[in-house]
Amino acid sequence: MLSLDTDSYMKCARCGKDTMVSDGSTGERFCGGCGFVIDERIEDSGPERRSFSKEEHEDRTRTGGPSSLAIHDMGLSTVIGYDNKDATGKPLSTSMKSTMTRLRTWDSRSQVHESQERNFRQAFGELGRIKDKLALSDAVIEKTAYIYRKAQDKGLVRGRSIPGLVAASLYMACRDSETPRTLTEVSQKINIKRKEVSRCYRLLLKELDLKMPVQDPIKCMSRIASNAGLGEKVKRGALTILENANNMEITAGKSPMALAGAALYISAVINGGYITQKVIAQASGITEVTIRNRCKGLRDSLKLCVLSQ
Repeated sequence: MLSLDTDSYMKCARCGKDTMVSDGSTGERFCGGCGFVIDERIEDSGPERRSFSKEEHEDRTRTGGPSSLAIHDMGLSTVIGYDNKDATGKPLSTSMKSTMTRLRTWDSRSQVHESQERNFRQAFGELGRIKDKLALSDAVIEKTAYIYRKAQDKGLVRGRSIPGLVAASLYMACRDSETPRTLTEVSQKINIKRKEVSRCYRLLLKELDLKMPVQDPIKCMSRIASNAGLGEKVKRGALTILENANNMEITAGKSPMALAGAALYISAVINGGYITQKVIAQASGITEVTIRNRCKGLRDSLKLCVLSQ
């Protein structure tokens, strides 16, 4: 990769021109006019990029992965690669492959010699599996790992279920980041009872002294509308209904998913769309009775004229 050097004080000793060119791949600086080489190897002032692969010049990945709280050792330990090749790319001999296999085994065992490290490895393994199931962002996963580490420091993990505490920490991170995930959904994806997750959630709230924000039903609306196959006109109508409900302060103490589902159902009926409360209930994970009660509350408070379908 060639780049024009902008140092005006550097001139070619042969032709006197100041058109210096730097080659990033070979580390040379030469004159752009006559080709006279000024320096055979220059230091790269950019980020430390180095990848021992066949496509070394095309691969611009940084050396090593970033540190993360969602890794049992925070990503700061040394990892022996599985390529079975040396620095020049040549394959290792059979005896050396056997030696490297034993080294990897002992390296893996030495990293989790403490009970706390083993606990973190199991917990964050569960967290990595549930991340893909719930389509969560890296920020939510990092917040979950931070809450779990705080619970470990407080001694709350001892004697309790690791998946239950992971699920409770994940639900707290979703609440804190305003990610629309329900407690039932989290418990189902991690395959644990909702009662146990809620018990761990209340424990973390009390012991860690955390304040969780009230979930906004508007954040849940788009997800329910997508699951139910509703259009933009219905979503805009539901948004108006929820904004009016928030202004009248009638949403306190109500389930945000139920309020969002009820608002979508009312908007669909007002705009002439045919949809049943059963479809809305299945899309939002709420029972039909709850959707019916929230519809009645919104209809009476906002003075809306809606005929049930």
